[in-house]
Amino acid sequence: QVQLVESGGGLVQSGGSRTLSCAASGREVIINDMGWYRQAPGNDRREFLATITEAGYPTYADSVKGRFSISRDNVAKTVTLHMNSLKSEDTAVYFCNVRGFDNEAGRGFTSWGRGTQVTVSS
Repeated sequence: QVQLVESGGGLVQSGGSRTLSCAASGREVIINDMGWYRQAPGNDRREFLATITEAGYPTYADSVKGRFSISRDNVAKTVTLHMNSLKSEDTAVYFCNVRGFDNEAGRGFTSWGRGTQVTVSS
C-alpha cells in the first residue's frame, strides 16, 4: 500500500498563487503516473486537473491549462502542483493521485491522498 500525504492548502486571495505538494511513502512499488484532482463544495465528483508521467510528460485539464503547472521528483517520490491566477471557482479539496504497479502483489494500483483544502477568497 502506498500512502499519500498532501500539503500546502490554505486560504489565498483571488489572483494569487499556491503550491501543493504530495509525498508518497510505503511499500516499494513502481510509480507510473502522479496527478491531482479536486472536489468542489457540493459536488460529489472529483475533477481531473493534471497528471505527469514517470518520464515527466504532463497533461492538463482545459480548466487549468496555462494557470497550473505539475512537476515531480522521482527520487523523493513527490508531486507538486503550482497554481497561479487563482479564482474563487478553484475553491475545492485537492487530492493527490498515484497509479503504478505493485510487483509483490503482481497487480496495478491506484492510491489517493486524503486531500487538502484550498479556499480562494474574492
